[in-house]
Parts: sequence; C-alpha cells; structure tokens
Amino acid sequence: MSAEIGLVGLGVMGANLALNIAEHGFPIAVYNRTAETTAKFHAHAGALASRIVPCKSLDEFAAAIRRPRPIIIMVTAGDAVDQQIAALRPLLSPDDIFIDAGNANFRDTMRRSAEFNGSGLAFMGMGVSGGEEGARHGPSIMAGGLQTSYARVEKVLTAIAAKYQDDACCAWLGENGAGHFVKTIHNGIEYADMQMIGEIYGILRDGLGLGAAEIGDIFARWNKGRLNSYLIEVTAAVLAAKDPRTGSPAVDVILDRAGQKGTGRWSVIEAQNLGVPAMAIEAAVAGRNLSALKSEREAADKIYALPAARLTPADRSAFIHQLEFALYAGKLSAYAQGFAVMEAASREFSWNLPMATIARIWRAGCIIRSQFLDAIASAFPASGRLSNLLVAPEFVGKMKESVPSLRRIVADAANGGLPVPALSASLAYFDSYRLGRGTANLIQAQRDYFGAHGFERVDEKGAHHGSWNASA
Repeated sequence: MSAEIGLVGLGVMGANLALNIAEHGFPIAVYNRTAETTAKFHAHAGALASRIVPCKSLDEFAAAIRRPRPIIIMVTAGDAVDQQIAALRPLLSPDDIFIDAGNANFRDTMRRSAEFNGSGLAFMGMGVSGGEEGARHGPSIMAGGLQTSYARVEKVLTAIAAKYQDDACCAWLGENGAGHFVKTIHNGIEYADMQMIGEIYGILRDGLGLGAAEIGDIFARWNKGRLNSYLIEVTAAVLAAKDPRTGSPAVDVILDRAGQKGTGRWSVIEAQNLGVPAMAIEAAVAGRNLSALKSEREAADKIYALPAARLTPADRSAFIHQLEFALYAGKLSAYAQGFAVMEAASREFSWNLPMATIARIWRAGCIIRSQFLDAIASAFPASGRLSNLLVAPEFVGKMKESVPSLRRIVADAANGGLPVPALSASLAYFDSYRLGRGTANLIQAQRDYFGAHGFERVDEKGAHHGSWNASA
C-alpha cells in the first residue's frame, strides 16, 4: 500500500493527527524514533490499522509514501526538528515536502524555508490548534509555505480539519512563516483570554466569596449568551469538577502556578519588534510569570498582612451582569490587539495575511473559538485593509455598550485590592486608542530637553527643538 502522506513523531498530538488522517480515508505512513512506540501505536489503531503503514526505519518510511512525498513532522520544536530534517533529507526526492506541524517559532520556519530555496525540496510551517481532542477529531489548521506545496496536501488537511457549518477550518495563509506566526498570535490571544477569565473568577471567588460550583454555574449561564466560546465552556466544566481524592472542587486543590511553553512570550516579543501595542497579551504573560513566584508571593502576603479583599455591591445580581459585559469588552480588546499585530506582520513580511479567513478558520477546532469570530470575519472588507477592529462598525456599538462595565469592574477591583492586570490593560488599550490627543507631547518635550531628539509641532511641519534652557 502506498501512503498518501507520512508522519514522524507519535507523541500525543502526532498519534492523534495520524488517526484523524487514517479515519478520513487517507493511507498514512508513520515513524517514531522508538520502534516500540510505532508498533504499539499500530497495534492499538483498531479498525484504522489497515490504513496505517508502520515503519521501522526512515528508509522504509520514505519508500512507503507516494511522490511527491508530504511528511508531517510532529516532534519537539527547535533542534529536534532540524535533526529530523537532516536525517530524512538524503532519502527524499525533488518536490517532496517537509511540514513542521509543531508549535515552532515562526523565525525558525522562515530560516528553514530559506534554506530549502533552490534545493528542489519544499518546507511548510503549519500551525495546528485544538490540543489532543482537536488533533484527533478536527483541529484548526494554519498553513504557511509555497502555495504549490499546500495544493499537494490540501485535500488531506481540509478533510481532517474542524468544520464550521460545513466550512473547513483550514487555509493557506502565506509563504514561509505565515502559518506559524498566525498560530503564535492565536496563542497570545488565548493567553489574554484565559488571564481575563481568571481575573473574573478571582473577583467572584475573593471579592464576592462564591464557591467554585456557584461560579461554574455563572460561567455556564454566560456561555449561552454573548460570551459563548470554548474557553468559557471549559471554565464552567472545570469549576463543576470534583477532586476524586478529597471530594473538594478540583480547582481548589490545584496550586496557583501557571505553566507556559513560549508562544505567549513570542507574541509579546514580536509585537514589540513590530512596534504594535499588545497590552492585554503582555499582561497575561506577566501574570503567568508572577504566578511562578509562589514562595515570594506567600512571603509578601505575610509581610503586608492586608485584610482579605471583599466587594459589597448593593445589587449582587447587577454586579455579576456587569462582570459579563466587562469580560466581553476585555475579550474584544484583546482580539483587536492580536489582529493588529498580525496586520503589522503582514506588511513587514509581505504575507498579505487574509484576516477574514483567519477569523473564519478559528470558528471551530481551535482553543479561542467563539461566537463573535463570525462578526470579526465580517468586519474585514473584501478589498482594502482595516486599521483596527475597534473602529469596525460591527464592534463600535458593542464596545460602547460594554466598556462602561469594564471601567466599573476595573475600578472596583482596584479599590478592593483584587489584581486584574489583563482587564486593566484591555481598558487602557481602548482608552489610549480612542483618545485623539494623548500625553506623548510631554514625553517628546522631555526627550528633546535631555537628548535634543526634536519634536513635531501641531501648527507647522518639520522637526523642531525647544528653547528649554531659556525657559528654565
């Protein structure tokens, strides 16, 4: 049997992706560095085993795939990818395609793409979102590389991708690192979204004194309205779960120290490199970094010994309703920041990223899927560009309606000593973006005073300097 595609790396994501491909009728050759893992995977594939070609060597693996051979690499990002490429490269033929489907840094993808130029071989960087469940039953797929390479695997990828009203959540987004860059920003938005949900949870738990189950009921109710999204659904489910060992709410026995694998940090770094503010994403990454300082936080808690934060709204039901609107405004602001970063990258790297398409392929399969992605897709014009989602007619009314609640919640949280860094950053971004005249004129005056950097005048073009010493 000749395989339609090959896959290297049978970890959780790789194994599930391989089963997904086989289930959709495509013969697939698989290889893992440990032959025992390959054999075990094939043995447990059940009815799908007949479409899986288990290979004990790379020579056997290369021979099993129909040319031009597309080979998905699902190994740890970084050196392991380069090592796998180096091992396979001598066995391949012109027009064969390497597809890195891990969470790679897009700059590595651009480097690898450049290295393959003129070699006869092709390289694709492919973002895959949806976790273990998505890989098995339908992820959101963000492909980058040569369009001709994508055409070779499009039939497979669109078949295995998540579907939203029969539309495959899969698309070619641009050359070299485009796909992995979009996946990186997806994860940055995910960080911000999760952080803001955590902050709302903190207000409900610490500010109002509610238990996990009651908070879970609130999130479940919100998931039926404007906040309908995968992360709100997950939050409700997590808060309802019990710890089998103690019988306590599962969330209450989990240490408050969040991990991260780097994509959120990459989002922040690239936003700064591009000169685009992504304040909510920055706050979310900082929040995870602060969470890691567990022992320091516990020591500081004892040193300050401040009273426990409590909020006492006159109308608790109305306050919880405001929390819903506040989270909605914060999420829209975070999405606007993420899309603004992608817009800048599209110009910087000449990708011409299809923003509406990106929103559409995020509607199912991925972690940040939510009901307002349809509205985001509609906000981008068929021709031309959109400077920022916050000025799109579809969102101006929604922000006017929900920002007052965000402002109230941020103020109440600050007064109560409850940290809401991402919600605060989302509000600050909105207020800074919609302010026609800010305070940077003072900063420019300061820069000119101590460094003669010059400034622009409101009434005359060109560079100017102040007579600061004369006025002192």
